[in-house]
Amino acid sequence: MRTLTGRLSAWLVLLVALLAAGAVIGTSGAARTSNDPTATLPDGAESTRVAAVQRQLPSGQENPALIVYSRDGRPLTPADTTKITADAKQLRAAGPPVFSDRRDAATIVVPLSAGLPADELISRVKQLREQARAGLPDGLTAQVTGGAGFSADIADSFTGANTNLLIVTVVVVALLLLITYRSPLLWLVPLAVVGLADRVASGLVAVLSRHTDLTIGDSTVGIVTVLVFGAGTDYALLLISRYREELHRHEDRREAMRRALRGAGPAVIASAATVVLSLLTLLLASLGDTVALGVTAALGIGVAALFALVVLPPALVVCGRGLFWPFIPRVGDELSHRLWSRVGTGVARRPGLVTALSIVVLAVCAAGIPGTRLGLSQTEQFRVQAESVDGLETLSRSFPAGAADPAVVIAAPAKAQEVLAAVSATPGVAQARIAEQTPTVVRIDAVLTTAPDTPESYQAIRTLRSTVHAVPGGDALVGGSVATALDNRDASRDDLRVIVPVILLVVLLVLGVLLRAVVAALLLIATVIASFAAALGAGSWLFRQVLDYPGLDNQVPLFSFLFLVALGVDYNIFLVTRAREEAAHRGTRDGMIQALAATGAVITSAGILLAAVFAVLGVLPIITLTQIGVIVGLGVLLDTLLVRTVLVPALATLLGDRFWWPVRPRRREAAAEPDRVTAVTG
Repeated sequence: MRTLTGRLSAWLVLLVALLAAGAVIGTSGAARTSNDPTATLPDGAESTRVAAVQRQLPSGQENPALIVYSRDGRPLTPADTTKITADAKQLRAAGPPVFSDRRDAATIVVPLSAGLPADELISRVKQLREQARAGLPDGLTAQVTGGAGFSADIADSFTGANTNLLIVTVVVVALLLLITYRSPLLWLVPLAVVGLADRVASGLVAVLSRHTDLTIGDSTVGIVTVLVFGAGTDYALLLISRYREELHRHEDRREAMRRALRGAGPAVIASAATVVLSLLTLLLASLGDTVALGVTAALGIGVAALFALVVLPPALVVCGRGLFWPFIPRVGDELSHRLWSRVGTGVARRPGLVTALSIVVLAVCAAGIPGTRLGLSQTEQFRVQAESVDGLETLSRSFPAGAADPAVVIAAPAKAQEVLAAVSATPGVAQARIAEQTPTVVRIDAVLTTAPDTPESYQAIRTLRSTVHAVPGGDALVGGSVATALDNRDASRDDLRVIVPVILLVVLLVLGVLLRAVVAALLLIATVIASFAAALGAGSWLFRQVLDYPGLDNQVPLFSFLFLVALGVDYNIFLVTRAREEAAHRGTRDGMIQALAATGAVITSAGILLAAVFAVLGVLPIITLTQIGVIVGLGVLLDTLLVRTVLVPALATLLGDRFWWPVRPRRREAAAEPDRVTAVTG
């Protein structure tokens, strides 16, 4: 600790940190991301096996763009037909135009290379759209959709999105720090330290993306940024709060920082360890992007904690007391926690009533869970308008609903006709044809009667798989984007069932070791689960009734649960570890009141800031991230303002010393530490 606070060593630590950070940032480059939907699935998933076979076929080197021409339900004119036919030749379509039965729409397929980088794909699709719209007869529309259209729109939606996310996050954190500290100077130091930690974490993620086989998606970098800023700023708030308290007791600011580190450091370490271990439970997931998020997010939290405990202390020390201007802490000044002391006293007077009312509030919020639909279709992923989505909707009005995205059946050539007959006779299949054949494999395209990524389309895929698997010696497999979405959903639900109990077990063990109290650990876990259920219910109701979202994405429950349990339990750790310390002097009831008074302001500020940072995920254009941000934000607010502030103190008061079973805090006389003040220890 003296190294971090010494007159010369503090400057040396800062210099080494800046040089190391500069080296990481300067040499890491950009993260390598993947938008291949099958890349995240286990190798054994049927759609993954189909995709592997497809990549060996000539068509596997292509990513087709589908251009849809329509007159909004009216028949196409001869001039329209001339234009569409000319486009098919000019754009080198894979075949002649295909007209709907009512001749009110037509499509052409333009093959693009499957290996195009994201920026080239965006440019090529944009060019296609311009060419298709050039010279359109009045009333005729042309929209580019299909695999290439969707891939380009998704990639384009993230162009600059992570930069925008970073800017908005920095602005939100800066404003909240300015409001919290009421100082024109103090907020700059933690913001600079956390911002540097974020850049280092992003650089390390980029290194991982290029030197490991982790499947890192476009949204992963954004989520890691939010976690680093949220958790890093929370750690900074706790350390600075304790440092300010110690400055009221010690004239030497270096001694004040050493005491602040001894008091708040263990709590920050315990908090970060809890989050990191919880995130690493995602290594058990079957989906590659979920595993990648667990590893990269754990790395980000570790970097945030390291910077908070190693870089922030010397940065604060070298700036001196004047950094807190105009509210400079002076030795002998009285500290006041009247508001939170009154809250704690009020809770202690009627703990039973407070507990009952808190449970009612949480139950009302959780009532929004029933009726929540799980799973979003491809067209429901965007929060902003996308031409690929509009084109698919236009197509579905004139062609079979699955025409733009047929299921892919892979079979042996010797059984091709038998498998084709079975596919054609399957309920839910509008039409089927042999699309490609080599000496070793046959690809059959099956157009479904139902829209992609609906429950009906998933049932059609299940039925189709059962049908082709029953063909003797056919060794047929069913894939395609709808099958991929089905396999992804099933894997997400399996991950939820496996990982949630492991997260709870990890957090319970950490709490048990930290508090050495079985009852307290179990109650804290129960309250965190309750706040998650309340946040999920309130968020689901908000999405359905206010934002008109069709449902929750498959991965939203797992990620929301992980972030809320891992981050939400932190505030309980900060409160209860302080309450245990105070209970040794004052008893459980008065110790909890004192702990709430001491931690109330800073933890509430930290919770509001973390909720605001997660809400910033709404800047990104994908509904999934908006949903995670809203649910986690609501959960953190509930945990900070209700569970940690009211429910946990009420439960501790009701149970008394039994709250600490099997080891009760040793009672010591308050006079043993005459210079104690109400400081945040975490």
